[in-house]
Amino acid sequence: MSEASPLRDAGRLHHSRPADRIRLLVGTKRGLFVLDGDGTRAQWRISPPRLTGREVYHAFIDPRDGTAWAATDHAVWGAHVHRSDDGGDTWETLGSAPHYDDERGLTAIWHLAPGPATQPDTIYAGIEPAGLFVSHDRGESWQPVDALNEHPTNGTWQPAGGGLALGAIQHDPRDAQRIYCSLSAGGVYRSDDGGANWAPCNRGVRAEFLPDRFPRTGQCVHQLLLHPARPDRLYQQNHCGVYRSDDRGDNWIEITDGLPSEFGYALALDPADADVAFVIPETSSHMRATIAGKLRVYRTADAGATWEPLTNGLPQEHAYVSILREGMCNDAGSPVGVYFGTSSGHLFGSADAGDSWTLIAGYLPRILSVTASPRPG
Repeated sequence: MSEASPLRDAGRLHHSRPADRIRLLVGTKRGLFVLDGDGTRAQWRISPPRLTGREVYHAFIDPRDGTAWAATDHAVWGAHVHRSDDGGDTWETLGSAPHYDDERGLTAIWHLAPGPATQPDTIYAGIEPAGLFVSHDRGESWQPVDALNEHPTNGTWQPAGGGLALGAIQHDPRDAQRIYCSLSAGGVYRSDDGGANWAPCNRGVRAEFLPDRFPRTGQCVHQLLLHPARPDRLYQQNHCGVYRSDDRGDNWIEITDGLPSEFGYALALDPADADVAFVIPETSSHMRATIAGKLRVYRTADAGATWEPLTNGLPQEHAYVSILREGMCNDAGSPVGVYFGTSSGHLFGSADAGDSWTLIAGYLPRILSVTASPRPG
Protein backbone atom coordinates (compact mmCIF):
# COMPACT_ATOMS: atom_id res chain seq x y z
CA MET A 1 0.00 0.00 0.00
CA SER A 2 1.07 3.60 -0.46
CA GLU A 3 3.28 5.27 2.15
CA ALA A 4 0.98 8.29 1.82
CA SER A 5 -2.04 6.49 3.25
CA PRO A 6 -4.41 9.13 4.66
CA LEU A 7 -5.35 6.84 7.53
CA ARG A 8 -1.74 6.13 8.40
CA ASP A 9 -0.89 9.84 8.40
CA ALA A 10 -4.01 10.77 10.37
CA GLY A 11 -3.37 8.07 12.96
CA ARG A 12 0.24 9.09 13.46
CA LEU A 13 -0.21 12.85 13.52
CA HIS A 14 -3.62 13.50 14.99
CA HIS A 15 -5.48 10.57 16.48
CA SER A 16 -2.99 8.16 18.02
CA ARG A 17 -3.50 7.33 21.68
CA PRO A 18 -3.06 4.22 23.84
CA ALA A 19 -5.88 1.72 23.47
CA ASP A 20 -7.89 0.34 26.35
CA ARG A 21 -7.23 -3.27 27.23
CA ILE A 22 -9.32 -5.34 24.81
CA ARG A 23 -11.30 -8.53 25.30
CA LEU A 24 -12.20 -10.54 22.20
CA LEU A 25 -14.96 -13.13 22.27
CA VAL A 26 -14.21 -15.57 19.47
CA GLY A 27 -17.04 -17.97 18.65
CA THR A 28 -16.09 -21.16 16.84
CA LYS A 29 -17.55 -24.41 15.61
CA ARG A 30 -16.49 -26.07 18.86
CA GLY A 31 -16.86 -23.44 21.55
CA LEU A 32 -15.94 -19.92 22.61
CA PHE A 33 -12.44 -18.56 23.22
CA VAL A 34 -11.80 -15.47 25.36
CA LEU A 35 -8.75 -13.42 24.41
CA ASP A 36 -7.39 -10.58 26.54
CA GLY A 37 -5.07 -8.01 24.98
CA ASP A 38 -2.93 -5.36 26.58
CA GLY A 39 -3.03 -1.66 25.73
CA THR A 40 -0.71 -2.13 22.76
CA ARG A 41 -2.98 -4.82 21.28
CA ALA A 42 0.22 -6.78 20.58
CA GLN A 43 0.16 -9.33 23.41
CA TRP A 44 -2.82 -11.66 23.91
CA ARG A 45 -3.78 -14.26 26.48
CA ILE A 46 -6.05 -17.01 25.11
CA SER A 47 -8.42 -18.97 27.33
CA PRO A 48 -9.28 -22.64 27.05
CA PRO A 49 -12.56 -23.18 25.18
CA ARG A 50 -15.77 -22.15 26.93
CA LEU A 51 -19.22 -23.49 25.97
CA THR A 52 -17.34 -26.51 24.67
CA GLY A 53 -18.78 -28.47 21.78
CA ARG A 54 -21.28 -25.78 20.85
CA GLU A 55 -21.34 -23.71 17.68
CA VAL A 56 -21.13 -20.11 18.88
CA TYR A 57 -22.97 -18.05 16.28
CA HIS A 58 -22.53 -14.75 18.12
CA ALA A 59 -21.19 -13.52 21.47
CA PHE A 60 -20.68 -10.03 22.82
CA ILE A 61 -20.23 -8.03 26.01
CA ASP A 62 -23.09 -5.63 26.70
CA PRO A 63 -21.66 -2.11 27.02
CA ARG A 64 -24.50 -1.15 29.36
CA ASP A 65 -23.52 -3.39 32.27
CA GLY A 66 -20.71 -5.74 31.22
CA THR A 67 -22.93 -8.81 30.91
CA ALA A 68 -21.74 -11.19 28.20
CA TRP A 69 -24.21 -12.96 25.93
CA ALA A 70 -23.82 -15.86 23.53
CA ALA A 71 -26.06 -17.61 21.00
CA THR A 72 -25.15 -21.22 20.33
CA ASP A 73 -26.30 -24.34 18.56
CA HIS A 74 -25.62 -28.00 19.30
CA ALA A 75 -26.40 -31.07 17.21
CA VAL A 76 -28.12 -32.76 20.17
CA TRP A 77 -29.17 -29.98 22.57
CA GLY A 78 -30.28 -27.45 19.96
CA ALA A 79 -30.12 -23.67 20.08
CA HIS A 80 -29.66 -21.75 23.34
CA VAL A 81 -28.93 -18.33 24.77
CA HIS A 82 -26.19 -18.10 27.41
CA ARG A 83 -25.39 -15.34 29.88
CA SER A 84 -22.18 -14.52 31.74
CA ASP A 85 -21.77 -12.09 34.62
CA ASP A 86 -17.96 -12.14 34.52
CA GLY A 87 -17.36 -10.99 30.96
CA GLY A 88 -17.37 -14.44 29.37
CA ASP A 89 -15.22 -16.52 31.71
CA THR A 90 -18.13 -18.60 33.04
CA TRP A 91 -21.57 -19.11 31.51
CA GLU A 92 -25.14 -19.91 32.45
CA THR A 93 -27.41 -21.63 29.93
CA LEU A 94 -30.81 -19.93 30.05
CA GLY A 95 -33.91 -22.07 30.16
CA SER A 96 -35.79 -20.03 27.60
CA ALA A 97 -34.85 -19.39 23.96
CA PRO A 98 -36.56 -17.17 21.38
CA HIS A 99 -38.80 -19.26 19.14
CA TYR A 100 -42.06 -19.30 17.23
CA ASP A 101 -44.91 -21.13 18.92
CA ASP A 102 -46.11 -22.55 15.59
CA GLU A 103 -44.60 -24.93 13.05
CA ARG A 104 -41.76 -22.47 12.37
CA GLY A 105 -40.23 -23.16 15.76
CA LEU A 106 -36.51 -22.40 16.04
CA THR A 107 -33.64 -23.54 13.83
CA ALA A 108 -30.85 -21.24 15.06
CA ILE A 109 -30.19 -17.99 16.91
CA TRP A 110 -28.07 -15.86 14.62
CA HIS A 111 -27.61 -12.57 16.45
CA LEU A 112 -28.08 -10.97 19.86
CA ALA A 113 -28.14 -7.23 20.53
CA PRO A 114 -28.61 -4.97 23.56
CA GLY A 115 -31.67 -2.81 23.88
CA PRO A 116 -31.39 0.94 24.41
CA ALA A 117 -29.52 2.32 27.41
CA THR A 118 -32.83 3.36 28.97
CA GLN A 119 -33.92 -0.33 29.08
CA PRO A 120 -31.04 -2.13 30.79
CA ASP A 121 -32.81 -5.50 31.05
CA THR A 122 -33.83 -5.59 27.37
CA ILE A 123 -32.05 -7.85 24.87
CA TYR A 124 -32.99 -8.64 21.26
CA ALA A 125 -32.47 -11.80 19.24
CA GLY A 126 -32.56 -12.50 15.52
CA ILE A 127 -33.38 -16.07 14.64
CA GLU A 128 -33.89 -18.59 11.85
CA PRO A 129 -36.59 -18.94 10.54
CA ALA A 130 -36.37 -15.16 10.14
CA GLY A 131 -37.77 -13.37 13.16
CA LEU A 132 -37.06 -10.71 15.76
CA PHE A 133 -37.62 -11.49 19.43
CA VAL A 134 -37.20 -9.38 22.55
CA SER A 135 -36.64 -10.11 26.23
CA HIS A 136 -37.31 -7.53 28.93
CA ASP A 137 -36.01 -9.70 31.79
CA ARG A 138 -32.40 -10.45 30.80
CA GLY A 139 -33.23 -13.45 28.66
CA GLU A 140 -35.50 -15.27 31.09
CA SER A 141 -38.45 -15.02 28.67
CA TRP A 142 -38.88 -13.95 25.03
CA GLN A 143 -41.66 -12.37 23.02
CA PRO A 144 -41.95 -12.16 19.24
CA VAL A 145 -41.95 -8.74 17.59
CA ASP A 146 -45.02 -9.52 15.52
CA ALA A 147 -45.10 -6.23 13.63
CA LEU A 148 -41.91 -7.30 11.85
CA ASN A 149 -42.24 -11.08 11.91
CA GLU A 150 -45.73 -10.95 10.39
CA HIS A 151 -45.06 -7.96 8.16
CA PRO A 152 -47.23 -7.88 5.00
CA THR A 153 -44.07 -8.20 2.89
CA ASN A 154 -42.79 -11.37 4.58
CA GLY A 155 -44.02 -13.41 1.64
CA THR A 156 -41.08 -11.98 -0.31
CA TRP A 157 -38.55 -13.35 2.18
CA GLN A 158 -36.76 -16.48 1.01
CA PRO A 159 -33.95 -18.74 2.23
CA ALA A 160 -30.46 -17.75 1.14
CA GLY A 161 -27.45 -20.07 1.13
CA GLY A 162 -27.34 -20.10 4.93
CA GLY A 163 -31.09 -20.26 5.54
CA LEU A 164 -33.77 -17.61 6.04
CA ALA A 165 -32.56 -15.64 9.04
CA LEU A 166 -32.60 -12.25 10.73
CA GLY A 167 -28.90 -11.56 11.02
CA ALA A 168 -28.39 -7.96 12.23
CA ILE A 169 -30.02 -5.65 14.79
CA GLN A 170 -28.88 -2.04 15.20
CA HIS A 171 -30.16 0.64 17.58
CA ASP A 172 -29.83 4.37 16.98
CA PRO A 173 -27.89 5.67 20.04
CA ARG A 174 -29.70 9.04 19.81
CA ASP A 175 -33.22 7.61 19.66
CA ALA A 176 -34.28 4.62 21.76
CA GLN A 177 -37.29 4.11 19.50
CA ARG A 178 -35.32 3.62 16.27
CA ILE A 179 -34.30 0.06 15.42
CA TYR A 180 -32.90 -1.46 12.23
CA CYS A 181 -32.94 -5.13 11.26
CA SER A 182 -31.69 -7.00 8.22
CA LEU A 183 -32.75 -10.33 6.81
CA SER A 184 -31.11 -12.79 4.48
CA ALA A 185 -32.91 -12.80 2.22
CA GLY A 186 -35.50 -10.14 3.01
CA GLY A 187 -33.80 -6.75 3.12
CA VAL A 188 -33.43 -3.95 5.67
CA TYR A 189 -36.35 -2.80 7.85
CA ARG A 190 -36.56 0.18 10.20
CA SER A 191 -38.85 0.98 13.09
CA ASP A 192 -39.15 4.53 14.44
CA ASP A 193 -41.51 3.62 17.28
CA GLY A 194 -39.76 0.91 19.27
CA GLY A 195 -40.88 -1.96 17.07
CA ALA A 196 -44.60 -1.21 16.84
CA ASN A 197 -44.33 -0.53 13.10
CA TRP A 198 -41.72 -1.37 10.46
CA ALA A 199 -40.92 -0.03 7.00
CA PRO A 200 -38.69 -1.61 4.33
CA CYS A 201 -35.56 0.45 3.62
CA ASN A 202 -34.05 -0.97 0.44
CA ARG A 203 -34.26 1.75 -2.22
CA GLY A 204 -31.20 1.50 -4.48
CA VAL A 205 -30.13 -2.02 -3.41
CA ARG A 206 -29.89 -4.66 -6.11
CA ALA A 207 -31.26 -8.20 -5.98
CA GLU A 208 -29.88 -9.83 -9.13
CA PHE A 209 -31.45 -13.17 -8.21
CA LEU A 210 -35.00 -11.74 -8.51
CA PRO A 211 -36.97 -10.75 -11.62
CA ASP A 212 -37.09 -7.16 -10.37
CA ARG A 213 -33.47 -6.07 -9.83
CA PHE A 214 -34.53 -3.29 -7.43
CA PRO A 215 -37.45 -4.71 -5.44
CA ARG A 216 -39.03 -3.10 -2.41
CA THR A 217 -38.06 -6.12 -0.29
CA GLY A 218 -36.31 -9.45 -0.72
CA GLN A 219 -32.66 -8.32 -0.86
CA CYS A 220 -30.01 -10.58 0.67
CA VAL A 221 -28.22 -8.54 3.35
CA HIS A 222 -25.13 -10.22 4.73
CA GLN A 223 -24.18 -7.57 7.29
CA LEU A 224 -25.58 -4.22 8.42
CA LEU A 225 -23.83 -1.67 10.67
CA LEU A 226 -24.86 1.77 11.93
CA HIS A 227 -22.11 4.28 12.58
CA PRO A 228 -22.22 5.22 16.28
CA ALA A 229 -20.95 8.78 15.84
CA ARG A 230 -23.12 9.52 12.80
CA PRO A 231 -26.21 7.38 13.30
CA ASP A 232 -27.96 8.49 10.11
CA ARG A 233 -25.21 6.66 8.19
CA LEU A 234 -25.37 2.91 7.69
CA TYR A 235 -23.23 0.50 5.70
CA GLN A 236 -24.21 -2.91 4.41
CA GLN A 237 -22.39 -5.79 2.76
CA ASN A 238 -24.96 -7.38 0.51
CA HIS A 239 -25.03 -10.49 -1.65
CA CYS A 240 -25.03 -7.99 -4.53
CA GLY A 241 -22.53 -5.33 -3.51
CA VAL A 242 -21.55 -2.91 -0.75
CA TYR A 243 -23.82 0.06 0.04
CA ARG A 244 -23.98 3.21 2.14
CA SER A 245 -27.00 5.17 3.36
CA ASP A 246 -26.78 8.72 4.71
CA ASP A 247 -30.50 9.12 5.51
CA ARG A 248 -31.36 6.31 7.95
CA GLY A 249 -31.80 3.73 5.21
CA ASP A 250 -34.31 5.65 3.11
CA ASN A 251 -31.89 5.58 0.17
CA TRP A 252 -28.78 3.52 -0.52
CA ILE A 253 -25.74 4.36 -2.66
CA GLU A 254 -23.78 1.45 -4.10
CA ILE A 255 -20.07 1.74 -3.29
CA THR A 256 -18.83 -1.53 -4.82
CA ASP A 257 -16.66 0.13 -7.50
CA GLY A 258 -12.99 -0.45 -6.70
CA LEU A 259 -13.57 -3.85 -5.06
CA PRO A 260 -12.61 -7.09 -6.83
CA SER A 261 -15.97 -8.68 -6.05
CA GLU A 262 -19.42 -7.56 -5.01
CA PHE A 263 -19.84 -10.64 -2.80
CA GLY A 264 -18.73 -10.96 0.81
CA TYR A 265 -19.94 -11.15 4.38
CA ALA A 266 -17.57 -9.24 6.66
CA LEU A 267 -17.88 -5.56 7.55
CA ALA A 268 -16.25 -3.31 10.17
CA LEU A 269 -16.11 0.44 10.87
CA ASP A 270 -14.00 3.05 12.61
CA PRO A 271 -16.14 4.50 15.43
CA ALA A 272 -14.22 7.78 15.22
CA ASP A 273 -14.61 8.30 11.47
CA ALA A 274 -17.85 7.66 9.60
CA ASP A 275 -16.02 7.68 6.25
CA VAL A 276 -13.95 4.59 7.12
CA ALA A 277 -15.16 1.03 6.50
CA PHE A 278 -13.52 -2.37 6.03
CA VAL A 279 -14.71 -5.34 3.96
CA ILE A 280 -13.24 -8.67 2.84
CA PRO A 281 -14.45 -9.49 -0.69
CA GLU A 282 -15.00 -13.12 -1.59
CA THR A 283 -15.75 -14.96 -4.78
CA SER A 284 -19.34 -15.70 -5.76
CA SER A 285 -21.81 -17.66 -3.68
CA HIS A 286 -20.62 -20.84 -5.43
CA MET A 287 -17.09 -20.64 -3.95
CA ARG A 288 -17.47 -18.32 -0.93
CA ALA A 289 -13.72 -17.93 -0.40
CA THR A 290 -11.10 -15.22 -0.70
CA ILE A 291 -10.33 -14.24 -4.28
CA ALA A 292 -7.41 -15.94 -6.06
CA GLY A 293 -6.19 -17.37 -2.77
CA LYS A 294 -5.21 -13.92 -1.49
CA LEU A 295 -6.40 -12.80 1.92
CA ARG A 296 -7.02 -9.08 1.48
CA VAL A 297 -8.94 -6.60 3.59
CA TYR A 298 -10.19 -3.57 1.69
CA ARG A 299 -10.50 -0.18 3.39
CA THR A 300 -12.21 3.01 2.32
CA ALA A 301 -11.32 6.36 3.90
CA ASP A 302 -13.82 8.35 1.82
CA ALA A 303 -17.15 6.61 2.44
CA GLY A 304 -16.73 4.20 -0.45
CA ALA A 305 -15.54 6.53 -3.20
CA THR A 306 -12.26 4.57 -3.33
CA TRP A 307 -10.97 1.32 -1.82
CA GLU A 308 -7.46 0.27 -0.84
CA PRO A 309 -6.28 -3.37 -0.44
CA LEU A 310 -4.54 -4.08 2.87
CA THR A 311 -2.18 -7.06 2.73
CA ASN A 312 0.77 -6.41 5.07
CA GLY A 313 1.02 -9.53 7.25
CA LEU A 314 -1.72 -11.48 5.46
CA PRO A 315 -1.07 -14.57 3.26
CA GLN A 316 -1.18 -13.78 -0.45
CA GLU A 317 -1.19 -17.26 -1.93
CA HIS A 318 -3.09 -20.49 -1.33
CA ALA A 319 -5.35 -18.84 1.26
CA TYR A 320 -8.81 -20.00 0.19
CA VAL A 321 -10.77 -19.15 3.32
CA SER A 322 -14.11 -17.59 4.14
CA ILE A 323 -14.92 -14.93 6.74
CA LEU A 324 -18.53 -15.01 7.92
CA ARG A 325 -20.90 -12.12 8.66
CA GLU A 326 -20.07 -12.05 12.38
CA GLY A 327 -16.43 -12.91 11.71
CA MET A 328 -15.05 -9.36 11.58
CA CYS A 329 -15.19 -6.51 14.09
CA ASN A 330 -13.51 -3.33 15.27
CA ASP A 331 -12.61 -1.93 18.66
CA ALA A 332 -12.83 1.70 19.84
CA GLY A 333 -9.10 2.41 19.89
CA SER A 334 -7.31 5.11 17.94
CA PRO A 335 -6.06 4.10 15.48
CA VAL A 336 -8.93 1.67 15.32
CA GLY A 337 -8.18 -2.01 15.88
CA VAL A 338 -9.71 -4.46 13.42
CA TYR A 339 -10.02 -8.24 13.88
CA PHE A 340 -11.28 -11.15 11.81
CA GLY A 341 -11.40 -14.92 11.96
CA THR A 342 -11.35 -17.43 9.13
CA SER A 343 -12.89 -20.77 8.28
CA SER A 344 -9.43 -22.28 8.83
CA GLY A 345 -9.42 -21.17 12.48
CA HIS A 346 -6.94 -18.31 12.10
CA LEU A 347 -7.55 -15.04 13.96
CA PHE A 348 -5.88 -11.90 12.59
CA GLY A 349 -5.71 -8.45 14.13
CA SER A 350 -4.52 -4.98 13.24
CA ALA A 351 -3.75 -2.24 15.79
CA ASP A 352 -3.18 0.42 13.13
CA ALA A 353 -6.44 0.62 11.17
CA GLY A 354 -5.41 -2.20 8.84
CA ASP A 355 -1.98 -0.92 7.79
CA SER A 356 -0.41 -4.10 9.18
CA TRP A 357 -1.76 -7.43 10.43
CA THR A 358 -0.58 -10.10 12.85
CA LEU A 359 -1.75 -13.63 13.48
CA ILE A 360 -3.20 -13.56 17.00
CA ALA A 361 -4.18 -17.24 17.10
CA GLY A 362 -3.98 -20.13 14.65
CA TYR A 363 -5.52 -23.57 14.41
CA LEU A 364 -8.66 -22.79 16.35
CA PRO A 365 -11.84 -24.51 15.21
CA ARG A 366 -13.69 -22.84 12.33
CA ILE A 367 -14.35 -19.25 13.45
CA LEU A 368 -17.97 -18.09 13.28
CA SER A 369 -17.88 -14.79 15.16
CA VAL A 370 -15.51 -12.20 16.62
CA THR A 371 -16.43 -9.24 18.83
CA ALA A 372 -14.25 -6.72 20.66
CA SER A 373 -14.99 -4.93 23.93
CA PRO A 374 -13.06 -3.13 26.66
CA ARG A 375 -11.58 -5.74 28.97
CA PRO A 376 -13.53 -6.08 32.25
CA GLY A 377 -11.87 -5.14 35.51
